[in-house]
Amino acid sequence: MALSAAVQLAATLFPVSDCPMAGSMRRILLIFLLAVMLLPAPPMSKPESRAATSLLVRTRALPGGSAQVGLLRMEGAWILDSDNPGFGGISSMLVDGGGRILALSDSGTLIGIDIAGPPGARSFIAPLPVRPQDRDKPWWTWDSEAMTHDPASDRYWVGFELQQPICRYAPGFARVEACRAWPEISAWPKTGSLESLARLPDGRFIAIAEMGMTREGDHETLLFAGDPAEEATPAPLRLRYAPPRGYRPTDAVAIDDRHLLVLNRRLALSDLFTATLSLVDLPAHMAPGTRLTGRTLAQLAPPLPSDNFEALAVSHDRDRITVWIMSDDNHEFFQRSLLLKFALPRSALARQ
Repeated sequence: MALSAAVQLAATLFPVSDCPMAGSMRRILLIFLLAVMLLPAPPMSKPESRAATSLLVRTRALPGGSAQVGLLRMEGAWILDSDNPGFGGISSMLVDGGGRILALSDSGTLIGIDIAGPPGARSFIAPLPVRPQDRDKPWWTWDSEAMTHDPASDRYWVGFELQQPICRYAPGFARVEACRAWPEISAWPKTGSLESLARLPDGRFIAIAEMGMTREGDHETLLFAGDPAEEATPAPLRLRYAPPRGYRPTDAVAIDDRHLLVLNRRLALSDLFTATLSLVDLPAHMAPGTRLTGRTLAQLAPPLPSDNFEALAVSHDRDRITVWIMSDDNHEFFQRSLLLKFALPRSALARQ
């Protein structure tokens, strides 16, 4: 919900002419709305994943032109919606150079969208495959929050909250190849756990907790030397990530072996949802407890389109990087699935 909508609702319920305390009542209502938005959605209220089918996704472009946002240049902004009840709740995504999006919702649902094609072109919705031994688990426990991909092998990795494993999938998400639950991740809060999972080009993986915190107030971070779904992979190196003050990490993606983009979200009374995009320069050698900090490349706040941004992806060109950001509507009528597209010049990767 945009702040203006909340203000309008408050003004409707408590008009100035009705009561001298109207201003205070409007503020109380805003605080109440903020509290409601902070509550985690009951898992069983999410839509159940069903059989794979084609999908019609409506896209409506928003004004913005080529606005400069920090070091990024906005190239497009859209509202996405669909009549399919499984659409929405997008928590992670991958985007290729042609603008084709593979998104993953927080209810174990894959959503394919071709943002560059005609409406509904090459769009689909399908449930994540599960292993035979997991088929009796309640569908709502598959809270998929993070996804990454190896273009060489065409395999995918998905990180889950609630159950908290990391699973590897065959090319095309044809089947589950392996899953592993790590005690380091199981120690994180079940509904604030594995929110970000990035694969570095050299085969290492970085996992960042949304609410698993260190004593210093940083976010627990794990560096895996290899495939985190494999039993043979050794225990991860414990790191910590420090987002901008007041923000929590919601997704991360590796640009290369030395640079990690992290999307950070904040929910506040002043302007509700805002986000920042941070660039982390990864040290060549990391020891236990290494603290990762980032440079803020851009802040996503009004008057830019703003909502619950959780999904981050990049696609590469020769002289620039395209950054894609999408919001999770929490399957609520008062939130939106927003998609933003930005150009990031490679010169921004220079260390400062």
